Amino acid sequence: MHKTVLLLFGLLHCTNVACQQKTTIYCFPGQGSDVRLFDSIQVDTTIFKLEFIEYGTPDKGMDMKGFAYSLIHRIDTLHPYILLGVSLGGMICVELNEILNPQKTIIISSAKNRSELPLRYRFQKAVPVYRLIPKSLLLAGAKMMQPLVEPDRKKNKETFKSMLHTKSAVYMKRTIHLLIQWEREEIKKKVYHIHGDNDHTLPLKKIQNPDFIVENGSHMMTLTRGTEISRILNQLMIFDSK
Repeated sequence: MHKTVLLLFGLLHCTNVACQQKTTIYCFPGQGSDVRLFDSIQVDTTIFKLEFIEYGTPDKGMDMKGFAYSLIHRIDTLHPYILLGVSLGGMICVELNEILNPQKTIIISSAKNRSELPLRYRFQKAVPVYRLIPKSLLLAGAKMMQPLVEPDRKKNKETFKSMLHTKSAVYMKRTIHLLIQWEREEIKKKVYHIHGDNDHTLPLKKIQNPDFIVENGSHMMTLTRGTEISRILNQLMIFDSK
């Protein structure tokens, strides 16, 4: 009798733990950012937990799909999880979504395929001018252009500046290669897309059927508009969308 009671207690305990299993949200930052990009994101911590993916420098010649494969070991696929990516991180999540089976994949200020990239990226796939530019100059150009292209960064100027200044010239050139040489033409699985109508880096006019459009949202809105982005994310993750 005593053993039976202990067995039943153990089963009930295991069931209770399973019920309390939180869904992990794996957060993939953009090219010029890091985990601080998600500082303004708030989720229901009784249901979700955030895990942040930090990138190393891609191997020379590595493409987007190969880089995504190299990050799979960071994801615990035995428990419920969601993929969340911003900009370059969103494109990595698109590739992972085709390989893995997350509960949901959500991208912000990003692209679902290469046709959503601006012409300057698609042109350089055919005419790879970037290969001729010294990597130190590419990094310097990114530092100079960020405040000009996305003035919304001024709301969190020091954070954006600090994140970009941690990037090496080699990392910058190789991630530019990932973007320009991205092969993805279509997606077979649903990806939820949140985009701002004031994104100058990846303009909304190129984005096909976004699920949520943030009015006056910039490429930096994950950090600068955290309250609104969090509301959309919680709506997407807790309730079925469309």
